[in-house]
Amino acid sequence: MRKAAAHLMADSPNENMQLDPAFCWQAVYSRDHRFDGRFFAGSATTGVYCRSICPVPFGHPESVHWFQSAAAAEATGFRPCRRCRPDTSPGSSAWFGTWAVVSRALKLISEGALDGGNLNQLAERVGIGSRHLRRLFQQHLGASPLKIARSHRVLVAKNLIVETQLPIAEIAQCTGFRSIRQFNHSVRTAFGQSPTAIRRLHGTAEARDPLAGIIVHLPYRPPFDWRSLIQIFSSHATPGVESIEEEIYRRTVEIGGVAGAIEVWHDAKHARLSMRVLLPGCDRLMQVVQRARRLFDLGADALHIRSYLARDTKLASMVMERPGLRVPGAWDGFELAVLAVLGQNLTSADPAPAIELLVKTFGRPLQVSIPRLTHLFPQPETLAEANLESVGISERQALTIRALARAVLGGELTFDSIKAAREAALQLHSLPGLGEDTAAYIAMRALGDPDAFSCTSLAFRGALASHRSPVPPEEVMRIFEAYRPWRAYAAMHYWVSIRQPARRSIPPSAAKSSNARSIRRRSTAFPHRPLRS
Repeated sequence: MRKAAAHLMADSPNENMQLDPAFCWQAVYSRDHRFDGRFFAGSATTGVYCRSICPVPFGHPESVHWFQSAAAAEATGFRPCRRCRPDTSPGSSAWFGTWAVVSRALKLISEGALDGGNLNQLAERVGIGSRHLRRLFQQHLGASPLKIARSHRVLVAKNLIVETQLPIAEIAQCTGFRSIRQFNHSVRTAFGQSPTAIRRLHGTAEARDPLAGIIVHLPYRPPFDWRSLIQIFSSHATPGVESIEEEIYRRTVEIGGVAGAIEVWHDAKHARLSMRVLLPGCDRLMQVVQRARRLFDLGADALHIRSYLARDTKLASMVMERPGLRVPGAWDGFELAVLAVLGQNLTSADPAPAIELLVKTFGRPLQVSIPRLTHLFPQPETLAEANLESVGISERQALTIRALARAVLGGELTFDSIKAAREAALQLHSLPGLGEDTAAYIAMRALGDPDAFSCTSLAFRGALASHRSPVPPEEVMRIFEAYRPWRAYAAMHYWVSIRQPARRSIPPSAAKSSNARSIRRRSTAFPHRPLRS
C-alpha cells in the first residue's frame, strides 16, 4: 500500500498546487480547530490521509502531500485515518449528516432541552430516533446526551454555589434538576462534596447584592495583551450597545429572547478574564460564556503565533512590544456585518452618527443597571424591511443591509462555528454592494478566520510603506503571503502600530532574554518539527 500510494502521488494531477505547504504546516503545528476541514494531509509512507488536528505525527515533510478535500485524497489512493476520521470532518457529507445533528442537539441541550430529562423529545426535535441519537453522541463525544446535559448543569451549578448567595434549592431548580436529591447526588459525584460543603469551602460569607449578577471566569493561555484589545473595542464601540471605561468592557446582550448585559475585566494575576452576567435566570449562562470566549479570542495559541510572526524583520519589533495580541471577535456576527457595511473596518473605527441613530430608532430599548447601555442592537427581522434611509443611511448601504438581514433570516448565511468560514465568505461576496475588503473584515472578526484581513485603507497601506507613498493593495497581498496562515494577527499588529505609539515595556536587552531565544529556536525548527508553546 505504501508503494501504491507513492506511485499514485507521482501520477496525480496538480489540483492542489494552490495549497501552500508553509500555510498547512503552521496550521498543523498550532492544532487550531479553525483550520479543521480546510485541507487534508496524506502521508505517502503510510497511505493514510488525516485532518489538520490529527494527534498522530505526519512524518517527514517530504512524504506529506496536501489536499483541499477528503474526496481528492481518496481519489489519489489514500485511505482515511482511523484516529482523526477525516471522512467526518467539517464540510464533508458525513459531517453534515451526523456531526451536524450532534451539534444541533448540543445547542438545544445548552438551551435547556434536556432539563426535564426527556431524550425522546430532544430526538424528535433533531429529526431522528432516541437510540440513534445516543449512538451518535457516543461516536462523536464519547458520552450520552443525558450525561453531557448533566455535566453542563453541574458546572453551572458549582459556579452559582461559589459566586452567589442563591439558595441551594433555587440553584437546583434554575439549572434543570428535577429534585434536590438528584441535584445533591450529581454535585457530590462530580466534585466529591455536597453543595453546602462546596459553598462553605469556596464561597464567601458576605451578603451579595442580588442585582450584581453572576460572575464567571474565563481562563486563557498567556501572554494576553488586554490593553491593546480593550483599546480596539473602545475605538469600535457602538453607542448605547457597548461601553468601555477604565479597561472594563460592557455591552447589552440577548440570548434566545432573554435580554441583559455583561461586563468583562482582566484578572492578570490568575491569567483569566472575569465576566459579570446580568440576565434574568441562569439557563443561558453557558451560551454567554461561549460567545465571550470567541469575542476575546481566548482559544488562540499566542505563543505559537508570536513565534511564527517574529520571523519577519518588520513584524518582530511589533510582536515583542505587544506579546499576546489577539484578534477581536464579535458578540453577534450580524451586528458586526451591519457595522462593516456602514463603514466600520480595521482602520476606520469612529462610529458614524448614522450608527447611533440606527440603534436608537430600530434597536429595542433596555433598562439595565450599567450606565450608557440603553439598547439592544437591531435584529435581522427588524432591519429586513426597515426604512434605513430615514436615519441617514445611503440607499446603497440600505440595500446591502436589507439583503444581509434577509440572508440571515432565510438561513443562507450563518455566523456560527458549524458552517465553514469559506462558505460563509462566499455568501457574503454574493450580497449586493458588499465589497471584497468588507467581506474580509467580516470573515476576520465575525467568522473567526485567522487568515482573513482587510488591506485597502490608505492608513493601513501607509503603515507598510518603506517610503512616503502608501503600498498598493496588490503589493500588500504579496507582503502578507509570508504571514499565512496568521494574516489576521499580522494585520492587527500593523493596525495597532497605527493607533498606538510604540511601547517601551520591553528593555533593549530583551533580545537576549529567554523569550527571544525561544522564538529563534522555534523559527529554525520550522517546518521539520512542531513549534510547541
